[in-house]
Amino acid sequence: MKIEMRETSHPQEFKVYNTDRIRQEFLIQNLFEPDEISLAYSFYDRMVAGGVCPVKPLELTAHKELGTQFFLERREMGVINVGPEGKITVDGSDYSLARTEGLYIGKGAKNVTFASLDPAKPAHFYVLSAPAHQTLPTEKIDPGDAETVELGTPEQSNVRTLRKYIHPDGAKSCQLCMGMTTVQSGSVWNSMPCHTHGRRMEVYFYFDLPGDSVLFHLMGQPDETRHIVVRNEEAVISPNWSIHAGAGTGSYSFIWGMIGENQVFSDMDAVEMADLR
Repeated sequence: MKIEMRETSHPQEFKVYNTDRIRQEFLIQNLFEPDEISLAYSFYDRMVAGGVCPVKPLELTAHKELGTQFFLERREMGVINVGPEGKITVDGSDYSLARTEGLYIGKGAKNVTFASLDPAKPAHFYVLSAPAHQTLPTEKIDPGDAETVELGTPEQSNVRTLRKYIHPDGAKSCQLCMGMTTVQSGSVWNSMPCHTHGRRMEVYFYFDLPGDSVLFHLMGQPDETRHIVVRNEEAVISPNWSIHAGAGTGSYSFIWGMIGENQVFSDMDAVEMADLR
């Protein structure tokens, strides 16, 4: 298991970052290396994001950066499979996850193993983990049962379908909120008009980008925006002070995950289009 550490950045410092520095600090790449658990530990609210690609079964183990006896001793985890079917075993209970199915794993789970139904076609488990203060039940999430919201208009090129997986009215968690949004064919924008939420940080993971398509992810303070060019199955760390929006050159989906002061999905500070620079 690999964990890459990511420090925090002050918004005033961020203004002078060049392209390489922005990518180094905020872009998470190579999430699905065969037979590897690849994680990034962000000091923004201590979110852990990453991927698991099990050719053979892979166990989630303790790591010195956590300072605990096992990974989920003081943490919870959300998982969404974006690849072929796989299985997660949590303390002896098996959970099969087809593509886009999810799993919430509660604090205190000691033995967590990831496996693929067909080792020749390994699953791609995207994972998020947050500090947790109490134990809540491990729960499988069917996207068909998730609370679904239709957003955007064709005129604004931002028609999208948002599904909430882990949230107060779905799979319960201590602080992690997680879900999936699909941008409809003919639209390009996600999360636009954009917003910030100083009470929470967020991570966007982009997938289903076809061929050589790319996505331009916008970040930074509203009056000092920058962009990162993102490719399929890459993620971006979004600080509490940053907008988080993007436009793709083709159709795509993304998984969003938030942790912070609350779990109120609508707690966001809208940014007027006239204020963007």
